[in-house]
Amino acid sequence: MSYVTTKDGVEIFYKDWGPKDAQPIHFHHGWPLSSDDWDAQMLFFLGNGYRVIAHDRRGHGRSQQVSEGHDMDHYAADANAVVEHLNLRNAIHIGHSTGGGEVARYVAKYGEPQGRVAKAILVSSVPPLMLQTATNPEGTPIEVFNGYRAALAANRAQFFRDIASGPFYGFNRPDAKVYPGVIDNWWRQGMMGGAKPHYDGIKAFSETDQTEDLKRITVPTLVTQGDDDQIVPYTDAAEKQIKLLKNGTLKIYKGFPHGMLTTHADILNPDLLAFIRG
Repeated sequence: MSYVTTKDGVEIFYKDWGPKDAQPIHFHHGWPLSSDDWDAQMLFFLGNGYRVIAHDRRGHGRSQQVSEGHDMDHYAADANAVVEHLNLRNAIHIGHSTGGGEVARYVAKYGEPQGRVAKAILVSSVPPLMLQTATNPEGTPIEVFNGYRAALAANRAQFFRDIASGPFYGFNRPDAKVYPGVIDNWWRQGMMGGAKPHYDGIKAFSETDQTEDLKRITVPTLVTQGDDDQIVPYTDAAEKQIKLLKNGTLKIYKGFPHGMLTTHADILNPDLLAFIRG
C-alpha cells in the first residue's frame, strides 16, 4: 500500500493507477468515507486513458488516525503532500461533499499558485458555508450539526447506517431503488475511520467559510449537484458557488441525491468526462 508522510508526520494513504504520463485526475472523497467511494469514477476514467489518484483523508480509511488536524487547512495540506510527492501537473481535481471543500481550499492555496491545476470539479460540495449565520441565513442551523455530533458520539455504527440507508442516497424516498450493497459499503468505509476525526470533521465541513477560496479560483470549474440533495441543500451550495467562481459552469440534476456519483454514475461519469475534455 502507498503512503506519503505529511510535514506534521501523518501517514496518508493513496491510490495511483494508470499511465504515469497521462493527464492526472485527483479525487477527494466526502465525510466520513475513503478513496474507495470513487471506485466507479476511477475505473471509468482509467478506462478512458487517464491517470487516476485518490487519497484517504487523515483519520479516514487507511490513513493514520491522528488526534489533531481535522480541519480544512490540514485537509488541503495533506492533499498537497500527495500532489507534490507524485509531482502531479496539469491535473483535474474532483471533490465530493467535504472533498469539494478540500478541493476549493487546495486549488486556491496550493494548486493554482504552484501552476499544477488544469480544471476543478465540485460535486454536491459544501462551500461556501453550510452553517446558518447572520450573514448566511439560508444555511443549515447549528442544531442539525449538534445532532450529528450527538448521534456519532452515542452510537457511530448505527448513525452511519441511518445516513447511508436514508438521506445520503435518497433511499428514504418512496420511489427509490435501494441497493443494500451500497449501504453496506458506505458503512464499511465510515467504520474504517476514527471516531474523533469524524467528530471533528463535522465542524470542518459545516463551519468553514470558503467564500474567499472560491473567489480565488480562476481555472475552469464545473459545479454540479442534485436538486434533491438532502445533506447539502443545493440552493445554499451549488447556486452560491457558481456566483463566486470566476470561470464556472453549473449543472443541476433534477431529482438526484447527495450520493449521485454512486446512484447515477452512468449519467455523471460521461458528463464529467465531457467537461474535462471540453
